[in-house]
Amino acid sequence: MKSLWKIALGGLLLSTLTAAYAEEPLGCVEVTVGGYKAPNYDCLSQQMGNNPQGAAAEQKNQEALNVPVNKRPPNQVGLATPAATSTRMGNTFGTSVKPQRPPANTGTAPLINK
Repeated sequence: MKSLWKIALGGLLLSTLTAAYAEEPLGCVEVTVGGYKAPNYDCLSQQMGNNPQGAAAEQKNQEALNVPVNKRPPNQVGLATPAATSTRMGNTFGTSVKPQRPPANTGTAPLINK
């Protein structure tokens, strides 16, 4: 009879402990096999998804992506900027209408015998 009570009490204690651990994992376990770490991606995803401020952050991100065209920087709309024009024109920026180009290659290929 005493052994039956011990088994019942042990089972009750075990079920209480497993229920407490099953509710919320305290941390993620990383397993190392042969020198390679294998994190528990389910646990990491669950930790990343339990952010109560996540909806507000997502809303702000969507608002930041939907900037009106007249508020965007010129290089995002396809307009020329002084920096882009200076890069394209080279050292002739502000002095000529023709962009700087390297001299034309007049040599021949070294592997061709004529």
